[in-house]
Amino acid sequence: MTHLRVVPLAAGECLNLSALTERGAAWRVQTYPAGFTLLLHPTHGPVLFDTGYSARVPAAMRRWPGVLYGLLTPVRLDARETARSQLARLGFAAEEVENVIVSHLHADHVGGLRDFTAARFHLNPEAYAPLRHLHGMTAIRKAFMPELLPGDFEARVQPLDFQPAPPGLSPFPLAADVFEDGSASAVQVPGHAPGMIALIVRTTPDAALDGDGTGLSLLAADAAWSVRALREGREVHPLARVVFDDAAAERRSAGQLREWLAAHPRARVIVSHDAPEPGHG
Repeated sequence: MTHLRVVPLAAGECLNLSALTERGAAWRVQTYPAGFTLLLHPTHGPVLFDTGYSARVPAAMRRWPGVLYGLLTPVRLDARETARSQLARLGFAAEEVENVIVSHLHADHVGGLRDFTAARFHLNPEAYAPLRHLHGMTAIRKAFMPELLPGDFEARVQPLDFQPAPPGLSPFPLAADVFEDGSASAVQVPGHAPGMIALIVRTTPDAALDGDGTGLSLLAADAAWSVRALREGREVHPLARVVFDDAAAERRSAGQLREWLAAHPRARVIVSHDAPEPGHG
């Protein structure tokens, strides 16, 4: 069975208040990585799950109305930390990346898309449909910066094809087999953002979706601010829920992910804004 090597990385970081990201935490400023993941596929080569920030993000945050986004979520980025730069140090040219899986369209997840000119963008169609005509303040209210998307973005979109999920992905009713080889399954976890997806990746050839999670990695995007919060059901402060696309859907999605993890306790968890759990990718 096809399996992938998982290499968690981060392109920059954002600042937020701990108490907003986890109810009951201290009211202090904390840094959070803008995580993305390199997936090494035996035939498709380097694949990205999101991209983190690029220099275009802080540049956009210096202009109106992006400055409002920057005030809410300040960004730090060293040019050596971008996805393009890190892949180059790992021996991969940006032009070698032919597939980017996009969890959702917030700036910290699509900030580097324009650096990957040969890539197709795999995403849930429901992530882009409600945003595609938004501009200016209307877009910023949805945490969306359309200028970060390549000019030919729509032509390069490869919509994920969701079908009835196999039993090992319960409680998710639908899943998309991204490469049609069982190596990466996308499941729908909307709420934080429209159409957000998580990715369940097979990292060993004998990993079974209906097993205990051994050989599987859950790339949960922004379903939680930390691995602990996702595993233990720790919620954000009520003030933080105001900016969610759909707070009720976010709770349902987090509950589904915890239910899947309860059935797969040995699966590795990676969320975008926390250090990844130890594991061998």
